[in-house]
Amino acid sequence: MKTKLLVIAAAILVALCSCDKVNNTEVPNYTVRINLGTYALWNTYGVAGVGDYRIFDRGRQLPSNFPYNVNTYTGYGGVLLFMGLDSSTGDYMPLAFDAACPVENMPNVSIGIDASTLEAVCPKCGSRYNVLNGAGGPLGGPALTQRYGLRIYKVRASQNGGYIITSY
Repeated sequence: MKTKLLVIAAAILVALCSCDKVNNTEVPNYTVRINLGTYALWNTYGVAGVGDYRIFDRGRQLPSNFPYNVNTYTGYGGVLLFMGLDSSTGDYMPLAFDAACPVENMPNVSIGIDASTLEAVCPKCGSRYNVLNGAGGPLGGPALTQRYGLRIYKVRASQNGGYIITSY
């Protein structure tokens, strides 16, 4: 009976300890709206294959020839558009994250993609994030210790063959 209680107590303790949540709201909540809703816009500025990515940042005019207008918003530190695996559906699809590193929490410190691992990496603190499976969770560096993940944005298919990225 004592052994049974110890096993149950250990299981409860493990369950409680594993309930640590990742904070993906450390980066301020700014409006995002990037309209790639037509086939032509998506083929020009979208992502196609797994690991393909693009940064949208209105302030830095990235991509340089993107037709920004008054209805285009790119979040706090820009938007990382990445072709990865949606963890909720198991399908490959475009995913979007704020490009600001949540550890540094400055709009001008943007993550990049390590082509060898397909992880997002902060050039300043060295934090690494899992963008391949859609979670944006921390994999290494201060982000892992502090349990900071990337802010996630919505990517919705449009009726015209492309996608629209929003924060709402």
